[in-house]
Formats: sequence, structure tokens, C-alpha cells
Amino acid sequence: MNENDCSELIFDFDQYPIVPVTFKNNDKKTPVIESLLDSGGDFIVMPMPIAMFLGLDLEPACDVDTAGGTTTLYRANLDMLIGKQQQCVLYKNQEIHVSCREDIPVLLGRNPVFHDHEITFKKQKKQLIMIPSNHQIHQEIPNDF
Repeated sequence: MNENDCSELIFDFDQYPIVPVTFKNNDKKTPVIESLLDSGGDFIVMPMPIAMFLGLDLEPACDVDTAGGTTTLYRANLDMLIGKQQQCVLYKNQEIHVSCREDIPVLLGRNPVFHDHEITFKKQKKQLIMIPSNHQIHQEIPNDF
């Protein structure tokens, strides 16, 4: 990550666009999770074990057809931090979806990530650049996270 530029988040990746994310619900917080940036997904989806760890209150949302088959999704709200210590973007009370499947990574879909950021893939440099349009980049993790 480029610590000198406070207007963009830069993530190195190898084969897939991976973004570090931390989730928080009340006093429960995940470690940093390598999440897949998913331009084909509509929203943020996490597997059920992470939701259970966080103690999320789940509401039924819908059934969806995915590449891996049909799955049931639940809806919840939590706080989410994209990035790491030096540069991060905070989402408070963000709606996410939870899949009953346990064999999927955390998926960061278009809402809100692609809606809130200008996203550039630099294939030769193996970098993903995210420039927020609606959120402040924090130079350290905010105290309320």
C-alpha cells in the first residue's frame, strides 16, 4: 500500500483482486480477511461461519443462483473497514449478506464498493487502486472501530 498518497488505496495482488477487510459487530471484530473484489456480485457476501463468529442478527433475504448453485442469503448490518492500519475506509452500519455456504470467500460486490470508489486494475504492476468518492481515507484505524 502506498502510504504517501492519502487519496487512494493501493493493494497488490497476484491472480485475483484481493482486498483486506475487517468486520465488526458490537464488541466482536474479525482479524483482517482477504476478500475478493467481485464486479459481478451485487453486494457484500460473507460465509455463515464469519457471521456466527460476529454474532450477527440475521434476517432472511432471498435465494440466489450463483456459479456454485442456488443458495439462501440472509441480511445483517455491521461496521466494515477496507484496508489496513495506515490507510483505510470505514463503513458504519453497512448492510451485508450472509450465505449458508461455507466454501466461499468474502465477496465485495458492486454495492457499495464499486458505487463508492473509482477502481483501476493495473495488471502489469499487479495492483488494484481504489479512489473513494464518498468516504474519507483514514491514516489510521478510527477510534470508534
